[in-house]
Order: sequence, then C-alpha cells, then structure tokens
Amino acid sequence: MKLKVFTIFIFCLILMSQTAVSQSPLLPWQNKAAAVVLTYDDALNVDHTNVIPALDKYGLKGTFYIGNHTVYHPCTGSLPGREFVKPDYDLNNYSIRRITDEIKTMNTLLQSIDGKTKRTFAFPCSDTKIRDTPYLDGVKNEFIAARAVRSEMPTIDKVEIFNLPGYGINGETGYKLIDLVKQGIAKKALLIFLFHGVGGEHSLNVSLEAHAELLQFLKQHEKEVWVAPMIDVAEYITSYQKKVNS
Repeated sequence: MKLKVFTIFIFCLILMSQTAVSQSPLLPWQNKAAAVVLTYDDALNVDHTNVIPALDKYGLKGTFYIGNHTVYHPCTGSLPGREFVKPDYDLNNYSIRRITDEIKTMNTLLQSIDGKTKRTFAFPCSDTKIRDTPYLDGVKNEFIAARAVRSEMPTIDKVEIFNLPGYGINGETGYKLIDLVKQGIAKKALLIFLFHGVGGEHSLNVSLEAHAELLQFLKQHEKEVWVAPMIDVAEYITSYQKKVNS
C-alpha cells in the first residue's frame, strides 16, 4: 500500500514538473529558449541557387522578401551612403498615398500568385517615414508585422511587432553568426537575421561557408532554438503578448 502511494506521489511530481516546464517563462519560444528568423531581401537569384538548397538540406525555413518589400524599394536618398537611390524612388519625393498604393499593389500581386492574405512587411533600407510621417500606419491592417533593421535581440514581452529588429549581415564569419545565436539563447530573445547576398550578387554579402555553418548550428541546436518563418513567429508573439496583457 505504501509503495502504491509513493508511486502515485512520484507520478504527480513528474506531471507537475512537466506542466511547469510547458508554462515556464524561461522557455518562452514554443518551449524553447530563443527564436531565430532567417530573412532574405531583394529577390536575388542566389536565393534560388544557394539559399533554398541550403535551407532544404537542414530542413529549415526562411522568409524571402520578394514582397512585401514594396514594388520599387524606395529609400531616403538624402542620407549618407544613399547615392544608389534614384530620384524617382527617393522617399523624399513620395507622398503617403503613393507609398501605400505601392504597398497594396504588391500585396495584391502576391495574393494572385500564392492566394495568401497574411503577410509581413520589410521596410526598404529600414526607412519607416516619409520625412516626419510614419508611412505604414495607414496600411497596418494589411500585415501581421513589419521588420526594420536594428541590431537588437528583444525578449518576447519587449518585441514591437511593427518595428521588428534585424541584424544586417555583411561579411560576418560563421563563428560570428553562431555567436549571435548563442547570445539569443542566453538572453531568451528573438534574433532576426537579415541577409542579402549569400555567396555573391549583392554588395551586402555573406559567404556560402559562413551561411552553411550557421544553418548547421541551428539544426544541431533545434531543441534550444525555434527557427521559423517571420509570419509564424510574429503571430506567436502577438498571441503571447495578448495573453500576458489581458
């Protein structure tokens, strides 16, 4: 009888422990320590030749901003290093109406291709305003989230869903990319990688070797790191924050 009572007691402890882990704030990302989103901008050929085969090799998924990254990728041309911005696509020469029409046009085009109505947005050049006016405010209902460019790793309660950070990658080694993931795990945070060229085709580039080393590390640590497309992570964050704040 005593043995039976002891067995029941141990079983209850195990069940309570499992419940505690599933609800633990120390594992906020789908019961994992950190979340990593791999994003690739500008619809480059290397996405097809280099990136997708690499992701498939490790069974990982990324987010490719062929859209919505706007139609013409307008940026603020008056900022330093923006000599590449043509006057026709300088945000200083845009109106709010023009940029919102462009954003909606891209959404319509994408929906005609894949039938999806839920999307995230990536600010071209991380410019969020036309002069002093935030231009996404009028079309936020078109999106689940929006990504900018900032080297930050917020915890799940601190994420700004329409101003997501993103580590712009350019020339980092595999060691450096992996170190960023380790930091994300230690901080229990969200880490968004922003790639352009992978193995070439863009002035902002990372080597094939460094990219492959990152993916291999993510695969090896999939019990600690949730790697998912931006829209899945964004929806999860929104749901989590609503529950916490309700």
